Amino acid sequence: MATERRDFISSVGQDDIAELSALGSIKTFERGRPLFHEGQVADCVLILNTGVVKVTSTTSTGREVVLDFRGAGELIGDLAAIDGYPRSATICAVEPVEALCLPTQTFMRFLEERPAITLVLLRMLASRLRDADAKRIEFSTYTTIERVAARLLEFSERFGREDESGAVHISLPLSQEELAGATGASLESIGRALQTMRGLNCVETRRREIRIVDPRGLAALCADA
Repeated sequence: MATERRDFISSVGQDDIAELSALGSIKTFERGRPLFHEGQVADCVLILNTGVVKVTSTTSTGREVVLDFRGAGELIGDLAAIDGYPRSATICAVEPVEALCLPTQTFMRFLEERPAITLVLLRMLASRLRDADAKRIEFSTYTTIERVAARLLEFSERFGREDESGAVHISLPLSQEELAGATGASLESIGRALQTMRGLNCVETRRREIRIVDPRGLAALCADA
């Protein structure tokens, strides 16, 4: 299961965010537009004010692997800024995005002058590493339906909204292809897993829409729930 996450904005003080805002500029991105490309030289970092982005990497066979989704308050592009290597993933807006853009050198100088913010960033990177380790274990030991259940539970916690009936709508416009890329499964296996979940009255699905109608039932399908 995914580890607990706190976004960058909620982890630092308002004074620090105000100072960063004075050092950067606001950029907007339409749905479907890339913010960063895999292999790019890092020239800036972004702090998401609104919207959600998809983090992906492409395999040698051309398959898109979905590494993560990030939402408002989160920092992106920081890893390449820190280590100086080309970007390791492509980041694309899945809905309209507004972000604070900071040149890499400006951001790095800010970190040098603010050890407390550097510690926040280290904790964020540690959380991402733990999450990546958990997913490697999940991919190697869980069945497809367990992986799909785990990912839907994660998305419902991070991007869900509960209605009066107790059902949870996942606000991501999630396709079956993206769910396959996020779980290391084939498209056919995703279709079968969702069909089973619908048959058990755990979820309802429409095009790019998933509604969890029985969160407890879905959790029961996940190996370590």
